[in-house]
Amino acid sequence: MTSALSASWSREPAVLVLEDGTRLPGRRFGAAGTTLGEVVFSTGMTGYQETLTDPSYAGQIVLQTAPHIGNTGMNSEDRESRQIWVSGYIVRDPSRVVSNWRSEMSLDDALVADGIVGISGVDTRAITRHIRSAGSMRGGIFSGESLNIDSTEQLRIVQEAPEMSGLNLSSEVSVASAEVTPATSELVGSVAVIDLGIKQATIVNLAARGFDVHVLPQSTTIDEIRRINPVAVFYSNGPGDPAASEDHVSLLRAVLDAKLPFFGICFGNQLLGRALGFGTYKLPFGHRGINQPVLDKTTGRVEITAHNHGFAVDAPIEGVVESPSGYGRVEVSHIGLNDNVVEGLRALDIPAFSVQYHPEAAGGPHDANYLFDRFRDMVTDHLAAATKKDANA
Repeated sequence: MTSALSASWSREPAVLVLEDGTRLPGRRFGAAGTTLGEVVFSTGMTGYQETLTDPSYAGQIVLQTAPHIGNTGMNSEDRESRQIWVSGYIVRDPSRVVSNWRSEMSLDDALVADGIVGISGVDTRAITRHIRSAGSMRGGIFSGESLNIDSTEQLRIVQEAPEMSGLNLSSEVSVASAEVTPATSELVGSVAVIDLGIKQATIVNLAARGFDVHVLPQSTTIDEIRRINPVAVFYSNGPGDPAASEDHVSLLRAVLDAKLPFFGICFGNQLLGRALGFGTYKLPFGHRGINQPVLDKTTGRVEITAHNHGFAVDAPIEGVVESPSGYGRVEVSHIGLNDNVVEGLRALDIPAFSVQYHPEAAGGPHDANYLFDRFRDMVTDHLAAATKKDANA
């Protein structure tokens, strides 16, 4: 176990600077230095390790609305990817002690090890309310030597940082080469997973449904997908603006043209929307956390779901419409109950559907875990229909 008092309690100063000129002094938490990114808030009461290691948060400075963070420490088993991806971290009261038998290091030590600049001791409620009013905005955390930079210069640095709109971050988080995880139940076949920022829990859930999971680099082509002879294709979650990922949209259209069953989550939902011919847009402050209510229009059930997205699909939430790109009938399958945002799409004439949230829920509720079963059933039905067609040919 780490020492009772972490480095974050040394009272070393730090400051959070928002692009509108707001300045909030606090204490250094994690590594010292400068970091820049889009400041967003996550409403999860737990699961901070899963949040930090979720590649969807690349390019973002994450604020935890829960006031007390870090009491269970960090461990290698619960990591959702190979590293911490957030650009920076904002908490109110980091735990002074680690109080879990599974902990391998403190949260502060983990942030330092991965070079993540953070800040504590700030009024996270006030920042959240400010973002909810003004919208997500660029920010910077300055500590150590960078704290001595003139305040006017600090603001200039923040205001010149890239905006999330227009950013393609898939290449930063994707695997460099293919990785295969064998099925852990009766084999259905191979699924080609385009890694746009996938979480380990997604791979585990796909393998549990009988898929040999081939996690492929985001630069994969349709010919490379065909070489593994997949029974389906999956697009993962991930960071960035879907409007800046036209190559992934073109690849997905090739998948749909080949009549391969498709399932996408989060970023994958936005890319399916664009492939079908709908637009996408940036939300004022996005949905992040593990307590977002969503209506499944098929069952009428309200599910509490895990979210992390700043963009959404622009499609009619009622009725059945024709795909502007010529893929037949499409309907919005799920709706966010807080703001009526599109949370799922289902194609009615081709085997494809997607949701805007994280059914693997790491961490979070398991209300939407059935979607992996729905995917498996869609694939097995498609295979059975193809076999019957061949038999009758």
